Amino acid sequence: MLSRLSRPRALAVCAAPVLALLAVAVFAPLPYVLAQPGSTANVLGDDKGKPVITISGAPVRETTGQLRMTTIVATGPSVDIDLGQVVDAWFRTDRAVLPKEAVYPTGGTDAEIEKHNVAEMEQSQETAVDAALGYLDKSPDRVKVDLNLADIGGPSAGLLFSLGIVNKLDGNGAGGDLTGGRTIAGTGTITSGGDVGPVGGVPLKTQAARRDGATVFLVPKDECAQAEAEKPAGLRLVPVTTLKDAVRALVALETKGAKVPNC
Repeated sequence: MLSRLSRPRALAVCAAPVLALLAVAVFAPLPYVLAQPGSTANVLGDDKGKPVITISGAPVRETTGQLRMTTIVATGPSVDIDLGQVVDAWFRTDRAVLPKEAVYPTGGTDAEIEKHNVAEMEQSQETAVDAALGYLDKSPDRVKVDLNLADIGGPSAGLLFSLGIVNKLDGNGAGGDLTGGRTIAGTGTITSGGDVGPVGGVPLKTQAARRDGATVFLVPKDECAQAEAEKPAGLRLVPVTTLKDAVRALVALETKGAKVPNC
């Protein structure tokens, strides 16, 4: 025998499965990572008591100002992210929700990812040296460059490494410093030929740069829109596509009446 449920009771019975599904959705792991602004490092300075850039075989100039490479910090591939964390991050400007495969395209365990990132950094350092020496028309057989930056992985410091080498060897080409005494930050991969490539996480990196005193941020041109969308107050965005672009832009910043590219 069937009995008719009252309307409130019927609604309660129907709502129970929905609430159960919502509870599962809230706590179920999702294929995302959470990222936030990371550390920055002055490539013209020291890291753990050792110069980040050491050059032999050519005269090295004293430098002023700073060239700061930037990073983001992301949850590891083995960390589960639930819906509540994703929703919270969406409403914060100092957090980003990124597809896990976009941050960790190679997959693997945390240890494997760390090993891959270290390898990418080492390769980035080699190409940064090649790009800088090629730009200055100096032979790697005569000029030796050692780069030292611990606890940082990935290829996105390439552009700043190259600029640091150029600054130590040649400055602005007229006896001055590329930084003009400023704190310059930026990001971007680099090829041996000096081409600058996109890196991802730019809005978070601009926040890290401004937090650490930068007033100018060099950004791969293809990522200008992302950088502009959440640009911190007081930070000037300068788009670049090559190492030569970056050097010219920094020189132009210190040249009265010179045109400096903007996003």
